[in-house]
Amino acid sequence: MDLTERKKQILKRVVEDYIAAAEPVGSKALTEGHELPFSSATIRNEMSDLEEMGYIIQPHTSAGRIPSDKGYRFYVDQIMQEKENEVTEFKDVMVQKVDKLELVLKKMAQALAANTNYAAMISGPSYHKTKLKFIQLSRVEAGKLLIVTVLEGNIIKNSIVALDAELTDEDILNLNILLNSGLNGLTMEQINLDVITRMKGQAGERSHIVDVVLSEVAEAIRSGEEDLQIYTEGTTNIFKYPELSDGAKASQLIGTLEQKDLWREILTEDDADSDKKNEIQVYIGSETQVQSMKDCSIVTANYELGDGLRGTIGIVGPKRMDYDKVVSTLRSLKSQLDQTFNHKDTE
Repeated sequence: MDLTERKKQILKRVVEDYIAAAEPVGSKALTEGHELPFSSATIRNEMSDLEEMGYIIQPHTSAGRIPSDKGYRFYVDQIMQEKENEVTEFKDVMVQKVDKLELVLKKMAQALAANTNYAAMISGPSYHKTKLKFIQLSRVEAGKLLIVTVLEGNIIKNSIVALDAELTDEDILNLNILLNSGLNGLTMEQINLDVITRMKGQAGERSHIVDVVLSEVAEAIRSGEEDLQIYTEGTTNIFKYPELSDGAKASQLIGTLEQKDLWREILTEDDADSDKKNEIQVYIGSETQVQSMKDCSIVTANYELGDGLRGTIGIVGPKRMDYDKVVSTLRSLKSQLDQTFNHKDTE
């Protein structure tokens, strides 16, 4: 008898639950512990078939089942191949250099969750440290000025502002020259009072336009920061670890993982610290300052997508997580990203 997809799913859960808890796995535990789309009766029948086929065994009467050597072998040879396929799919996406960054980040999160068996989250790239590449002012209609701001990574922000006085073509040309010669290559943090004062002095009677443009540039970058996305995968992996699967504790932890604002703060903390920019950080238990995470560890690493775009990757698991595997996985991913995007820039 061949293993159906349903039998494969149930066998996978039995193997993983036994690995996690070292306790025989019963049909009730499978029904309550996983969102399997089968009834309890169906699970019992399938487990009975798997036992007859030699994939699981019952160590003693009235106990649940544990994997046999045959069951472990099938898990390793067949089911684990799913994770290899996910990683391969992710690498293919990276090699093809897809233009949709959102898809790349989602694939990264999926691959990390599959590879580590923990929860994975990735922040979208932040612009607040990004340098200005170009500013273009142009008239769109009477009394209105179009401001095009180009940031590193070829991120483009457009805004239209109303003017209290008309600008001549010569005014616009001179302002474009002034703004680009004075601001190109600077981050918003480097555009300090001295820079602004000098530029306003050079602008003369058009100094108020400098204020308007800088306000719009700052707002464009700020809106990018507020829209920072967090991509999360594998949150249900926490149920595989007994110390995190208690009902109330698991519910609280899942709630924490869904707090996007909290994770924005956690995942952007290292990116803002120049001393930690290129390091892998490990936060154990109470070191995270989040009460509901006291039984967890978080491993973070910054990634770069070229042109100054940076974000952070986070892995969340129990304090007894496989740190060696997680750190190795993150280092490998950082290397893959660096090679891919550096290669892209030179094409």
